[in-house]
Amino acid sequence: MKRSGALLPVALSLLCVLGLATGEDDNEFFMDFLQTLLVGTPEELYEGPLGKYNVNEDAKEALTELKSCIDGLQPMHKAELVKLLVQVLGSQDGA
Repeated sequence: MKRSGALLPVALSLLCVLGLATGEDDNEFFMDFLQTLLVGTPEELYEGPLGKYNVNEDAKEALTELKSCIDGLQPMHKAELVKLLVQVLGSQDGA
């Protein structure tokens, strides 16, 4: 579990760096990344939100591990995260 806990800061750092480097809307990038992380596959991460970046093998391994941790959540907990994402996405549409 310690290793899994260390992956979250790595993933968040990656998101911040990539979002700043592109100049795109950080919220849009983050929400797309989070949605794919919750309900997609690692391959969809590389083809979708991370598609325009050259993701090295170490980062791919870290993202695959993070995705595995998320997939290992209790179904109820994962469903609650998806509901929260839908709520946040809905509030952005109304803004």
